[in-house]
Amino acid sequence: MSGLDDLETPSLLIAMPQVLDPFFARAVVLLAAHEEGGEGGSLGFVVNRPSQLKVDEVLRELDIEWLGGSQAPAFVGGPVQPEVGTVLLSLDGLTGVEADGITRIAPGVGATQNILALRTLARRAPERMRLLLGHAGWAPGQLMQELTRSDWLTAPVEASIVFSPDPVDAWSAALASLGIDPGALPSWASGDGASN
Repeated sequence: MSGLDDLETPSLLIAMPQVLDPFFARAVVLLAAHEEGGEGGSLGFVVNRPSQLKVDEVLRELDIEWLGGSQAPAFVGGPVQPEVGTVLLSLDGLTGVEADGITRIAPGVGATQNILALRTLARRAPERMRLLLGHAGWAPGQLMQELTRSDWLTAPVEASIVFSPDPVDAWSAALASLGIDPGALPSWASGDGASN
């Protein structure tokens, strides 16, 4: 777990139960950029929030044929710029040509917004891939305030969590990676304590 004065990227942000905002309740965020000073702020992608849209529906709008599974969901990457898509994918086994336009943002995890790379990926979809719509953003100092309030825990990036086959379980898996039992955490939600 990172301390507040040494927040590094990449890392995972794990929302604590008191975070009830619908975008971030039980969210796991891949924090890709963090600049404490200056005007940069922080940028990340929620990796465990499937949307109602399917990948093939989104890509059809871009005139790209999707040859992956027809039921593959697009994900809500966050509330900022939901019209902009970003692909996260596992870098394992990518050839040089397939890797064109893809940037490594964490161990074993790449990202792209490159339309040519997207066309290539749509033809030969990797097993571990997420099409994210939008991203999460924090103004300078905002994320550190949230960390000070204990709204988030930080953890090292693990591709198995980023690409969890059951995204709903990614939150529990991220906590477990820190040795924390999700059931032992207090709940601030009403009702049965489940946040959506």
